[in-house]
Amino acid sequence: MKTLTALLIVASLLVLTGCNTVKGVGQDIQKAGSAIEGAAKK
Repeated sequence: MKTLTALLIVASLLVLTGCNTVKGVGQDIQKAGSAIEGAAKK
């Protein structure tokens, strides 16, 4: 579980560094939330 959390944090940081706008950050956060929600449903 700790490894999964660490990987999610690293992936989030990498995605956020690629964003140039506030709108892009919001979209990335929404996608990450959707991915976490999908994993929780499994």
